[in-house]
Order: sequence, then C-alpha cells, then structure tokens
Amino acid sequence: MAIRVLLVDDQPLLRTGFRMILEAEQDIAVVGEAGDGLQALDQVRALQPDVVLMDIRMPRMDGVEATRQITGPGRDGPAKVLVLTTFDLDEYVVEALRAGASGFLLKDAPAQELVQAIRVVASGEAMLAPSITRRLLDKYAAKLPSGEEPVPDTLHTLTDREVEVLKLVAKGLSNAEIAADLFVSETTVKTHVGHVLTKLGLRDRVQAAVYAYESGLVRPGAG
Repeated sequence: MAIRVLLVDDQPLLRTGFRMILEAEQDIAVVGEAGDGLQALDQVRALQPDVVLMDIRMPRMDGVEATRQITGPGRDGPAKVLVLTTFDLDEYVVEALRAGASGFLLKDAPAQELVQAIRVVASGEAMLAPSITRRLLDKYAAKLPSGEEPVPDTLHTLTDREVEVLKLVAKGLSNAEIAADLFVSETTVKTHVGHVLTKLGLRDRVQAAVYAYESGLVRPGAG
C-alpha cells in the first residue's frame, strides 16, 4: 500500500514542488494539503495520512502546536510528523521534536532525500540526520537546561554500556558507527538502543538525543 502523505506549508509553491516530487514515486500518495496548523488538524482527522510533512512557521497555528496535537495523547490516527526547516535551522525544531515529531528535513534537501525521509518515518523509524541533528542541538543549546540540574532518576536505570550508547546516539552516530566505535555487532547496538528507549520511556532516537542534552549527559559543543 502507498504511504499516504499530507503536505503542510503556508507557501503554495513549495507544496506544489513537494507534490510533484512525491507523486513521481509509486509507493507514495499525496492525499491532501494544508496552509496552516489548524487546517492540518482537520486534514489529519479527515484523511488519516501516514506521514505529515510539516512546516514550522505558519499563520493561525504553527507547526509545533500542530505536531503536539497530531502526535499527542488522544490523537485521531497513526500519523507521523516530519518537520521541515530552513537551511539555517529553525529555532523551533527542538520544540517540535519534544512535541512528538519523528524527525526533520531541510527545505532545500535533494528530492531523493525527501522521498527517503518519508519512507523512513512511515516505517516507524526516526529521521535523525547525524550532522544536522548535532548542529541543531548545539545551536539552540541555550534553550535547553544548562546541564547543572540534578541528573534525572531515569538515567540511573541504564547500564554503563547503555549510557555509552545513548551518548553516541545523541552525537548522531548510526547503529553501524556505534557498533564500530564500541567493537560490538550492529544487532547488539539495536538491542541496547531498544533498552534505552524502553527504560527512559522515549519513542525514538530523536527523543533520545534531546533527552541526552536535556539531562546534561551530552554537553553542547562537546567532542
């Protein structure tokens, strides 16, 4: 079955461009469009998309609040949110990730990257682009806790190896890169990541990265 996509952006030309790219793919169907967050909520309820391609800055309701309502408790469907941000990294993306977005993509990303991101998010995975994610969290670290706050009790539920894995996830490393770094198999890394998410009550790697920064486990700009 085709992946059902809802396009949400206040610029009609951008929506048209995204539609042209996505409709060229046999496994993706654009089921609707919205020009702001309120329209997006209505469309999600009516169309039940699998993935919502969500702009951040829009009139009436921005993408952060729309994301929170689409992915939060009592949501109407299984829609995943993929946030769109500008090249200089929108300051609200961290809030969107906290709100429940499954990842983010730059607006000027190559067409194939857009297509791949939608497939990844639709499959239930997080779209965590390593270098961009690290840049984003470092850039807006001032909006995160200083790291001097008490370490959350939940962090103490992790084993030493799971803490190591969480740090590397937060730095944007893939499972293969973490496996090479720790001299273990990729399967072992996947198991550790799964345990981290379960113990901390997190949905995916994106939330794990934000958690690592918020808890002070990883410091902005640290190697």
